[in-house]
Amino acid sequence: LRVNQEEVPENCCNIQDEEQDSDISKHRQKIAENRDQMRTNVIQEIMKTERVYIKHLKDICEGYIRQCRKHTGMFTTAQLSTIFGNIEDIYKFQRKFLKDLEKQYNKEEPHLSEIGSCFLQHQEGFAIYSEYCNNHPSACIELSRLMKQGKYRHFFEACRLLQQMIDIAIDGFLLTPVQKICKYPLQLAELLKYTTQEHSDYSNIKAAYEAMKNVACLINERKRRLESIDKIARWQVSIVGWEGPDVLARSSELIHSGELTKISKQGKSQQRTFFLFDHQL
Repeated sequence: LRVNQEEVPENCCNIQDEEQDSDISKHRQKIAENRDQMRTNVIQEIMKTERVYIKHLKDICEGYIRQCRKHTGMFTTAQLSTIFGNIEDIYKFQRKFLKDLEKQYNKEEPHLSEIGSCFLQHQEGFAIYSEYCNNHPSACIELSRLMKQGKYRHFFEACRLLQQMIDIAIDGFLLTPVQKICKYPLQLAELLKYTTQEHSDYSNIKAAYEAMKNVACLINERKRRLESIDKIARWQVSIVGWEGPDVLARSSELIHSGELTKISKQGKSQQRTFFLFDHQL
């Protein structure tokens, strides 16, 4: 008690307050530096994966497609269309996208890069992935069929070695566009995490994240609808002596099917299988 009652030097509290303020300031500065570093890491990862992806697309177009077209005895135009889909269009589109991305990339201070606008500017162009993703299962089936023959296995391996491509089989290369379009929303979500609301790119990154999420959802929805249409077509073909109009002329989705009991006026009952589609029963 005696000690507490002694006079405290006037400037003592001021020194303690200043030290506390200094510590808080340093802590805040450290958090900001860490966030900037994390943003730098994410930006650099986006740029790196984009450049690697362009290399893969180039290798597919120049290493595989160009060589396949020279061997008309081994491949028909229809086969090449099935195996490679519209990957050449994707390559052309991605080159433009990367060119714009490079313009927005700040090499000296990567955390200040404003890349959100690139995604927004090209968001409609990403729709071309829908055709590729929908075609991909057919490509896998056709490729698997050809790979059962030694001459095709040796041919594709020779193409890979001639182009000096990394040691991945052709089906692995053809999967990359499917993986890429699904990866964009994840990369943008990670970038958004380390972009403060005060950052000049915040609103664009947020909008780009939503846009790329929608692109991925749209592709999945189109794929689901195509699978549904295919399912109905197979179902109709399997019915012997089908009568009446084509189901696909009006409907595109089977919602439910099951057993119902039909009771006539005379009280007789009969079991019936009913199929409920989106526009007819």
